[in-house]
Amino acid sequence: MKSRVRIRPRRRTSLLAVGGLAAGLLLAVPQPASAANLIKNPGFETAGTGDMPYCWEKSGWGDNDFTFKTVADAHSGSKAMKVELTRRTEGDRKALITESAECAPPVSAGKQYDLSLWYKSTTPDASVTLFRHDTTAGWQYWTDLKTLQMAAGWTGATVRTPEVPAGTDRISWGVSVYGTGSVTTDDYTMEQVADPVPEPDCTGTAEECANGRWDVLPTENPVRSMHSVVLHNGKVLLIAGSGNDPEMFEAGTFTSAVYDPVKGTYKQIPTPDDMFCAGHVQLDDGRVLVMSGNKGYPSADGTIGYQGYKDSYIFDPETETYTKTNDMNDGHWYPSATILGNGDVISFGGLREDSTGSVTAELWSDAEQQWLPTWKVNQTWSYWGLYPSMILMQDGRLFYSGSHVFGNNIPGTGSAIYDYEANTITQVPGLQNKDERDQSASVLLPPAQDQRVLTVGGGNIDSNPDANRLVDVIDLKDANPSYVAGPPLPQGTVDLGAGPVPQTGGQGKMYVSAVLLPDGKVLETGGALHNRANPVFESSIYDPETNTFDPVAADPEARGYHSSAFLLPDGRVMTTGDNPGNGSWNHNVSIYTPPYLLKGERPTITSVIDTEWTYGDTQRITVDRPIAKAELIRPAAVTHSSDPNQRFVDLPLSVDGNNVDLNVTSNPNLAPPGWYMLFAVDANGVPSVAEWVHLQGPSALAAAAENGASAHVHSFADSLEGKVTKAGKKKTSQPVSPTVSGCDRHYGSANVCVPTAFPAEVKKTAAARCTWLKDHDYGRLEVNGKDDPLGLDRNKDGLACGKADVLKR
Repeated sequence: MKSRVRIRPRRRTSLLAVGGLAAGLLLAVPQPASAANLIKNPGFETAGTGDMPYCWEKSGWGDNDFTFKTVADAHSGSKAMKVELTRRTEGDRKALITESAECAPPVSAGKQYDLSLWYKSTTPDASVTLFRHDTTAGWQYWTDLKTLQMAAGWTGATVRTPEVPAGTDRISWGVSVYGTGSVTTDDYTMEQVADPVPEPDCTGTAEECANGRWDVLPTENPVRSMHSVVLHNGKVLLIAGSGNDPEMFEAGTFTSAVYDPVKGTYKQIPTPDDMFCAGHVQLDDGRVLVMSGNKGYPSADGTIGYQGYKDSYIFDPETETYTKTNDMNDGHWYPSATILGNGDVISFGGLREDSTGSVTAELWSDAEQQWLPTWKVNQTWSYWGLYPSMILMQDGRLFYSGSHVFGNNIPGTGSAIYDYEANTITQVPGLQNKDERDQSASVLLPPAQDQRVLTVGGGNIDSNPDANRLVDVIDLKDANPSYVAGPPLPQGTVDLGAGPVPQTGGQGKMYVSAVLLPDGKVLETGGALHNRANPVFESSIYDPETNTFDPVAADPEARGYHSSAFLLPDGRVMTTGDNPGNGSWNHNVSIYTPPYLLKGERPTITSVIDTEWTYGDTQRITVDRPIAKAELIRPAAVTHSSDPNQRFVDLPLSVDGNNVDLNVTSNPNLAPPGWYMLFAVDANGVPSVAEWVHLQGPSALAAAAENGASAHVHSFADSLEGKVTKAGKKKTSQPVSPTVSGCDRHYGSANVCVPTAFPAEVKKTAAARCTWLKDHDYGRLEVNGKDDPLGLDRNKDGLACGKADVLKR
């Protein structure tokens, strides 16, 4: 009897009136598909019209008595479907996916699909039954695939379809009950079986295909840029200000340039103020907010250090001009800049106009388009340091990773979570050598939904030890997150003054850059062993899935202090800058072609239906060949190893031939509003050229991110263990290290201030500098460590400005 039922042509009479079905399609809202699941409302959670869930209908034939019930005894969620036969002469009954273009999953001829569900059964007479829609003949029975065994508890069942026949564009399926008893089902899934991935064709040399290729561009960067911002038109804003050159500051020569990667050209931009060591971030409309900068260089006697002004500007990519905003409440030379889920920007740290550390938090209001007065901003009155890496978490809190600039870390563990609404700071443990993470790099790992942060390298410009190889990883989803040690940075070569030699022991690098790649990995590149000296030539790619580094080709150019690295929309990485202790500047620009661009033809996004995206949307794109994943990558706004807004947001996808539907997160804390690069990536990790899309729309509650449209969002604890501090007493500023104020600690004892920048009239020679130091009563100066950035110890005897150092040669 079972055999006869399985093979007989299907005879079915729908038990849902046609008019009711049409009304249901108009009234019900489909539950978005999870990652790769082609079934809508797979768990019966969304109600339809009548007594059936949305996108499900009653089906069956023959002489039998039956009931269909939505029951609370669910495998997950709150609902499941129970079909029961109490009498049977012939035929069957089944809950079937509604046979409509709205509900029936699309399929492609020649492809196979994996079908699975969870079930309980009191009858041996139940099977998975398939129907197909022929584009000419309409709906018809296809096949029975699997008999379900009796099961008292929830049991999973999976079956693979035959290849889809030609002319078939959709299928429908369900569990047929053809004997007395009941079957309860829940959590249906349907996923296309991936095509076998062919080995990629190498389009370069074997070495290039394994490790990528660096090319130094023939045209130099015309400005001493230390700030790089990728604009939503694909160009790059390069900001120099005075470029760490006191003579240009005195002359009022402040520069920026816009680089066009397609044409390979630079356009210099009038720059109204010294944006040297400012903060910057892309606003939700694509304009760039630039905050503070350099009001003044240190005095020669060391009594006055660098000074941060209160000025703030907006750069418009359309007009390529700067416009002044209202002032910040305090000066902030080297400030942080983090965009929040509502489009506001929060900023901490940096130096004030009097060279002390700023303890004032600043908030840019997206609604008001201005900096809010201090009394409207929650204040901890804490000094967060210089360029503190403040990363937005999925629940709206901020994670201070411990990456910063200049000298020691902040007191405590060197890492913390800041809750702006509660105005509390919670220490986070585990960061290795917290006081040697000066100009380390921190990045929110792909995908952002996983909430893991990688911190690599670092040093200390005060004590100036060899920079380290330390790597730390933290999972912010943990109830009480703590850094754990990761694999050490790979070693390359270091130039100690006589050409590159292999690194040894614990030698790593500071001034390191970390760049998110569209294949879901991270490129780390550049760096130096000591403060503004001894460039390290090493690059590697970190894989978050395996927690490993893979050494690749190294940038041939030195990339130490004031260097940047960032992702271009075509999937390549651009690196600029290097400003060693002698004050020179590297104007050469390097381009890295990762191995994924040497694996043959890359996929193409042939159309984007809509470039204006709203949280919780399902957005459709078309591609020219199969892809395995898609993501949004926020464009870079990087300086001094720091870009806390860099993030890679996964887009769970559903595939219908060359049409791909992308599920956009409903949580703006995961993907703050703004312009993003949209990449489509094939099974070999080869990305398309990015398309630009604009993510905007009403803010959603973070909790909504746990539902369908925001797949891969993980919950984490409401509170943290460990030391929690409330806002401290109000104060105006924080004393900072003399090094930050303009003293070079490579020479002399702690109470001696050798200026990092000599007066303009002092020639940049050892003789002239030593004469100035002697005239200003500097005594015997020992060289601290191996580094001599001012060139005062030419004979390398460990004593600056000795007789042999000032002799003409």
